[in-house]
Amino acid sequence: MSITVKWGRERLQLPLPPLDTKLAVLRQTLSAHTSLPPNAFKLIYAGAIMKDDNAPLSSYNMRPDTTLLLLDSTPAAAPAPAPSAAPKPPKTEASTIETIQAELASVRGTLEPGVDAFLRTPTADAEHTRLGELLLQALLRLDAINIESAWVDARRERKGAVRTVQGVLDRLDKGWREAKAQAQAQAKSAR
Repeated sequence: MSITVKWGRERLQLPLPPLDTKLAVLRQTLSAHTSLPPNAFKLIYAGAIMKDDNAPLSSYNMRPDTTLLLLDSTPAAAPAPAPSAAPKPPKTEASTIETIQAELASVRGTLEPGVDAFLRTPTADAEHTRLGELLLQALLRLDAINIESAWVDARRERKGAVRTVQGVLDRLDKGWREAKAQAQAQAKSAR
């Protein structure tokens, strides 16, 4: 039983430590393989940053054959801005609407089909959690878009996008609750 750790273009295959192993131990192991200090990288699993070094791996719902993402967070890892980079154009209502529409298109193109596939056979709690987290992140990105008070169309566009993403999230949660209730009812009737 192993895990895959994606680190840039490299893929590290490591044996899965016992699930009662603390995250700090996994960090030490990865530090030995990457030559990075243990506090110089972030670990991401199922769309969430693994922060608590004292938590056992079981608290992150890790399973065999899973993939972690290792991001180097040392200051030297950040690329320097190009000296000839042109300044950003001023933000306009039209560019803000484009940003909102791009976020919504991303949700419709990737997350919504994933939710639809999950709802056809909703059996994995980890997948429900992953999809829910990604939808919440999309909602937060929409919320973070700064809109001038006079931009009525941009406000309307963001409101519609938020409703759409929230609707997908509600549909995911409702389908998961119904699937769990159905599984519990089947288990009771089997007794």
